[in-house]
Order: sequence, then structure tokens, then C-alpha cells
Amino acid sequence: MTSAVTARDGTAHPMPTVRAALALLARHWRPAYLAAVAATLVNTVPDVGRQLLVWDDPSVAAAVLVDVVGFLTAVIAQLWVTGAVAGLPGDGRLRPAGALRRGTDLAWTAVRRAPGTVAAGAVLGGAVSALVTLPASIAALGLPQVLGPLDAPSAGAFAVAAVSDVVASALTLPFLALVLVLAAGRSGLRAAGAGQ
Repeated sequence: MTSAVTARDGTAHPMPTVRAALALLARHWRPAYLAAVAATLVNTVPDVGRQLLVWDDPSVAAAVLVDVVGFLTAVIAQLWVTGAVAGLPGDGRLRPAGALRRGTDLAWTAVRRAPGTVAAGAVLGGAVSALVTLPASIAALGLPQVLGPLDAPSAGAFAVAAVSDVVASALTLPFLALVLVLAAGRSGLRAAGAGQ
């Protein structure tokens, strides 16, 4: 981590950290996106499954429950990718073994040390994700189905929305992961054992 990213007290500045994360992503895009695609494909199984369980359920409660489950599985995928890419700033290598525990430790450290930086990364990643997935999902399903219950969409419309979600996840997971790694700082990396 460069001095431009952190203040004297070790707190990561939001915009320099975002720029550093993008630079790392450009330099190590192959391993970063390999980790993201692996996590996204694994996450697709529960992600599609949760939607199929409430395919024709018209209740808002079912739609909210599906969204909560989706949020939780997305968080797990994000934490795993964060742990897997933790070595990229150092030696450029992926570390899939123990990635979920390592990513959880790094994310917790990052949130404690630099909540504003983490929020900036989440907002920017969320904006990119929304730009990728919302137009396709609204065009395929319609705005009411995107906001509420699916109401038994056609298989083709559902497939378009699901693919847009997969693409958005694969695009944005490594960016936020690297923001978390940089925001955690060297002490966070050491505590999480990223160098092992």
C-alpha cells in the first residue's frame, strides 16, 4: 500500500484507495477475475434456486425473503473473493485455501479502520452492478417483477435477468475485494495470514 492511500494514522483514504484497487485490478486482472467467476458460478446455484422456490408466489413477504437470502449468499461470495485475492498486492498470487476466513477477517478490519473507504467501494461497485443488471432485468421482466414478486415470468425473461446478475457479480466482486484488502492495510493482511 502506498503512502498516498493512507493517512498518517493508517486510515485508508477513499478515492486514493479506489484508484489503487483499480490499478491492482488492471495489473492482476486474470487471477482476480478467475476468483470472481469461480465464486459467481458457485453462488449461481443458490441464487437461481431461491428464485425458483417462489417462482409463482405473489406475496411481498416471499420476495423480501428471497432478497435477504440473495444478499447473504452475495456477502459470502464477496468475502471468499476478498480472501482469495488478498495476496495480489504482494506477490500477485491467488490464495483460495482458507479464503472465506481470511476474507472475513480482512473485511472486518477494513470496516473498523476505514468505514468511509469501504462505503465508497460498495457504492461504486453497486452502481456498476446496477448499470449492468437493471436495464436488462427491467427489459426482460418488467419493473414490477424486478421490485416485487416474480409472478411466474417466462423462462427466457428469467434467463436474461439471471445472466445479467452473473455478469454484474463477476465484474464487481474483485473491485470491492481489493478495496477491502487495501483498506485493511498491512496489519490487516498480517492478522488475516494473507502471506501464508
